Amino acid sequence: FFHAVFPLAGVTQSYAWGKVGLESEVAKLVASSDPLVHIEPDRPYAELWMGAHPKGDAMIRDNRIGQQTLGQWIADNPGCLGAKVKDTFGGHLPFLFKVLSVNTALSIQAHPSKELAAKLHAQFPEHYPDTNHKPEMAIALTPFEGLCGFRPVEEIVSFLQSVPELRALIGDVAAEQLERSVSDDPRGVSAALRVCFTRMMKSEKKFFVDQLNMLVKRISQEVAEGKDTSGSNGDLLLRLHSQYPGDIGCFTIYFLNLVRLEPGEAMFLGANEPHAYLHGDCVELMACSDNTVRAGLTPKFIDVLTLCEMLNYTPAPSSSKIFPATQSPLDPSVYLYDPPVPDFTLMRIEIPSSIKLYLVSAVDSASILLVIQGTAVGTSTAAASEMTLRRGSVVFISANESISLHLSSPDGMLLFRACCLL
Repeated sequence: FFHAVFPLAGVTQSYAWGKVGLESEVAKLVASSDPLVHIEPDRPYAELWMGAHPKGDAMIRDNRIGQQTLGQWIADNPGCLGAKVKDTFGGHLPFLFKVLSVNTALSIQAHPSKELAAKLHAQFPEHYPDTNHKPEMAIALTPFEGLCGFRPVEEIVSFLQSVPELRALIGDVAAEQLERSVSDDPRGVSAALRVCFTRMMKSEKKFFVDQLNMLVKRISQEVAEGKDTSGSNGDLLLRLHSQYPGDIGCFTIYFLNLVRLEPGEAMFLGANEPHAYLHGDCVELMACSDNTVRAGLTPKFIDVLTLCEMLNYTPAPSSSKIFPATQSPLDPSVYLYDPPVPDFTLMRIEIPSSIKLYLVSAVDSASILLVIQGTAVGTSTAAASEMTLRRGSVVFISANESISLHLSSPDGMLLFRACCLL
């Protein structure tokens, strides 16, 4: 267990929604960290997985350890997790760290709670591969947009009044119930919202395709006439419809908040929170699971009933979806994103150009470090040799180990570090 700090090679995933070739932040990071990698100009580089998930287990890049994945190495050396993490999570790395480069929208989805995950996995193991929950957090690397959580009811009601095609799908009875609920107690609002959203998601295919086509035609005409279509969320509707024509997911823009993140801003998605990433690049940190319940904007298996049943129907403004980072009282270079779940915490480390020697301090948890910008030589008593760190480098750091960075770039460094602070 001597070589407890070592470089990793992440695993890229080529999902169809990813940015292609060197337009992708994922591809740029991979190419920068390993000049021998050939980036195919037409291939989507959607995700980079940095962790020990069986669907994308990172390779260790350390001659003294040999050809081994991170998952294999952790299984042989569970002490590297830290005593508390090892005991709490049964000897497994509790998080999966990723970079995403989103070109077209991801599916309308939510991730189950632990209880629901266990039930879904027992019933449909081919669609729900594990029994874990999957809370996740996205931190923007470039301007990033996504749909997240239900809008305030007043906004939804306003769309029901200005988008007749939407109202047709839901029906007057359910729409009026939502309109009346605005003055209700929150439970009444959530119940009315559940009815409206479920009616829309379960409407007959032929009927909703007709309504969608009418809506798209109407908005396209209004755009051609130079009219303002923001009252029917026209820009976003046309964009999603061009990506997924005839898909029920296009209508969810009237229910869900559009959240825009600037680089460094984050959103946290707890269990049962409806969301869909739309465009941009981010780092993402989540519990180690691949459980996703989908219901639109996707060619994959969709499970509308489960999704409509499980969602959190609590309306809230889009501003409430931005998750704040707090500057570390111990180190002004560190900003902490510490969500209300035990599985993971993310640190954004911004080292100013005035600092030439920086200590990545020891924490009582295994962690994974990703370099976004800057170069340094890293040394550690627990590393086999010194490591050159540059854009795209990924390093595994065992619990209670530290790395000294000898910075060589004039502009300082930007790093993200995923860990589990119990």
